[in-house]
Amino acid sequence: MNLYMLKKVNFPLTNAQLTDFFLQHEYASYFTLQQALGELKDSGLIRAESTHSTTRYEITKEGEETLNFFENNISPAIIEDMDTYLKENRLRLRNEVSLVSDYYKSTSQDYIVHCEVREGRSPLIELNLSVPDRDQAAAMSARWEQKSKEIYSFIMKSLMSEEEA
Repeated sequence: MNLYMLKKVNFPLTNAQLTDFFLQHEYASYFTLQQALGELKDSGLIRAESTHSTTRYEITKEGEETLNFFENNISPAIIEDMDTYLKENRLRLRNEVSLVSDYYKSTSQDYIVHCEVREGRSPLIELNLSVPDRDQAAAMSARWEQKSKEIYSFIMKSLMSEEEA
């Protein structure tokens, strides 16, 4: 079922998004779902990208091939539930994964805040900022979701403007 959902979208799904579906429809407990995701990752059927705040999953070629063998084992009612959920929530799900922010300690002992806006798997903008401490890095990373549209718009307008300084 995880492979099916990941194949049906052209963007990664977060752990929270998958959990929301499976718990809402009572198809799996939280712990069973986490175990399944771990096993799929360990076997190379899905790829995981983790940050401080979330993990995003996407299906691999091997996962797609495996799904082709077992897709008929998923009941039509469950497939209908998954298709309906993805159809009704596609825009929200895509928007949630289009913003990426994280931070890490650099070799020079400061922190790098990495922020992205993605369209599918392609970055529209990537921004890396160096800050002196972890608290600043965490705060900036957390604010990216609220400020990304404003920052992206400012950068685009500034770069497209033909005004001379």
